Amino acid sequence: MTYNPFSLSGKTVLITGAASGIGRATAIECCRMGAEVVITDINPEGLEETFRQLPVQNGTHSRIVTDLTKEEEIESLADRLPRLDGCVNNAGIMKLVLTPFLTTEIIERIQKINLIAPMMLTRNLVKKKKMKNPSSIVFTASAGGVFRVSAGNGIYATTKCGIDAFMRTTALELGSKGIRCNSVNPGMVETNLIRSGQLSEEQLEKDKKNYPLGRYGQPSDIAYAIVYLLSDASSWMTGTALKIDGGMTLA
Repeated sequence: MTYNPFSLSGKTVLITGAASGIGRATAIECCRMGAEVVITDINPEGLEETFRQLPVQNGTHSRIVTDLTKEEEIESLADRLPRLDGCVNNAGIMKLVLTPFLTTEIIERIQKINLIAPMMLTRNLVKKKKMKNPSSIVFTASAGGVFRVSAGNGIYATTKCGIDAFMRTTALELGSKGIRCNSVNPGMVETNLIRSGQLSEEQLEKDKKNYPLGRYGQPSDIAYAIVYLLSDASSWMTGTALKIDGGMTLA
């Protein structure tokens, strides 16, 4: 067998938000690199489509429909899981709201899925000893907020800054248990989140001019980085926010 430090062969990985976009691409790439995956999302149809697209259908992969805004469902998910070599906290939502129009309802809705859910899932995985030694936890944050802000992006950016702070804290706390914690911080990626109608095609095309590489990212661009952070190739890497933004923050 050819040595490959990026291989995930023999590893079991949980991926949240796997019904589409970065989550789906990550599940597919993890399988291609040899991992067994457990995928979860609130959307059963999208989750089933991701499961259908997994490269290896050998009965070792599984899918669990979960509402991560409900603490009891997070705990139930953790109870059902095998011991993990990796966890990808990817589930998230985005809504552009200018500051004068923010409401408690909007703030709490975005916080629940973007910030509270990954914190509580990580807490349950650690408390229930579901993470192996060694293992890796990857959080999906965002370059838009952590490294750069834009109008209407206040609450989304706040949650993503928060998840990066939580990532660094858990990296410090869990290092002695052999659990590494890192994040990916994407720029704009071609997913359903940016095709939701909140930005017009004209606005999107104008925004692309801020990217030196001349395009938005693809979900696979982020998935490749996540595979790296899950693999043994990054075994001396923890507490790092990995920026993947096509050069956007250079502009």
